[in-house]
Amino acid sequence: MAIKILSVDDEGDMEMLIMQQFRRRIRDKDLEFVFANNGAEALAKLEEHGDITMILSDINMPEMDGLTFLSKLNEKNNPYQKAVMVSAYTDMDNIRTAMNRGAFDFVTKPINFSDLEITINKTIAHIDMLVRSQQDHDQLVAIQNDISIAQEIQQAMLPKAFPAFPNRTDFDLHGFLKAAKFVGGDLFDYFLMDDNRLFFLIGDVSDKGIPASLFMAITKAIFKSHFSNKNCGTICEEVARINSFLSADNQSMMFVTAFLGILDLTTGVIEYIDAGHEPPLILRKNGEVEVLKKQGGMALCIDGDYNYVSHTITLQPSDTLFTYTDGVPDANNKTGERFGMQRVKDILIAQTTAASPKQINDSVLSHLQEFIGSHAQFDDITALTLHYAG
Repeated sequence: MAIKILSVDDEGDMEMLIMQQFRRRIRDKDLEFVFANNGAEALAKLEEHGDITMILSDINMPEMDGLTFLSKLNEKNNPYQKAVMVSAYTDMDNIRTAMNRGAFDFVTKPINFSDLEITINKTIAHIDMLVRSQQDHDQLVAIQNDISIAQEIQQAMLPKAFPAFPNRTDFDLHGFLKAAKFVGGDLFDYFLMDDNRLFFLIGDVSDKGIPASLFMAITKAIFKSHFSNKNCGTICEEVARINSFLSADNQSMMFVTAFLGILDLTTGVIEYIDAGHEPPLILRKNGEVEVLKKQGGMALCIDGDYNYVSHTITLQPSDTLFTYTDGVPDANNKTGERFGMQRVKDILIAQTTAASPKQINDSVLSHLQEFIGSHAQFDDITALTLHYAG
């Protein structure tokens, strides 16, 4: 598309000289010129041609001089319209005034057309840079808006009403997700399968940001779809189906570590599957903290045919199960020190037996934030805490 330039000059031969000097670029549709004899005509031409980006204007003209025209041009406040002023070499006072009023550059008469072409090219390049910069800014704003919406959608997908089951006194739970970026790849969920069975899940996608958040959304949705179905099979059968589904066409080669279980609320027995996840901690009613022993289990999406095996643990009344993602122990401070599991254990040990899951999670998060300080959080931090009252 041709760059459109408005030439404003009362000298009759200026139009002919410009058309002659730039004939090749005009023919190649690189440049297009519009002409006016004074500032008043120039303002009319600007209204007529809204796509003019550069103005080449004489200073000394009848009816409306170049300085007055420049002032009128500034009132339009178009950052992508640049003026190059033309005047005699001896007219430096007016040239200086023009520059102070916002002219981009100037050339002197008699015009050296080689110098004029250099000035035109420089001005066009500057305008192009401004346009690209604005386009990049607009694109960034659009991306930020999209990310903000994605963040709202992701947070809306996570359970956030606590206490989760205010009418139940036999258990309580609380979860939180603090993403390292606007959105993250961690997930948690829980729901009652029936009056006596509670399903819960915590997981971590092997990436961060938007790609991980998309995979997280798919993973969470498919788990809920399978385990909220009244006709669902055993925990091993359903996890095998989910793993097969997530593994199919997994071009991104992401995987998901997960710890999921079904708590029998009448007995305190949890049947669980550990899919390569961090080992949960159990805060026993006597104040001791027990680390759940790892018994194998591969992360989801690595082998679509993997046969998962379930195991069981029993929560006694007043026991609390603390599950988390690796962003908790792996959090670093500005010196590079790792938060570590011992600090997590110490936080749990310091809790009273009456501490609610929310109080425990708030304490963990508070200690983590104090530890990380001003250092950038590099991984998502998520915890899901379940208290069994019996």
